[in-house]
Amino acid sequence: MRTGLFYTSARILLLVISVVLLYLAGARGFLLLALAFVVSALASYVLLSRQREMMAGALNRRLSKMTAKAAEDETENDETGDRAAR
Repeated sequence: MRTGLFYTSARILLLVISVVLLYLAGARGFLLLALAFVVSALASYVLLSRQREMMAGALNRRLSKMTAKAAEDETENDETGDRAAR
């Protein structure tokens, strides 16, 4: 959870910085927003790759735990159902 929050906060910060810099460069309106999203996406791809990998790893571990628990619960339910059918 902490890694996701940090990554999301960093992405938002990069977007805000992009908006400010592009505004100072003279971009206004829709062009400002469009360029800010493109610039911040490219910057986050380069600057936040390590954080993105950490977040992906954390999500993968969490999903693996949930999948293992679901499989364990399903096996337990199957065994309980087999005993009840006898």
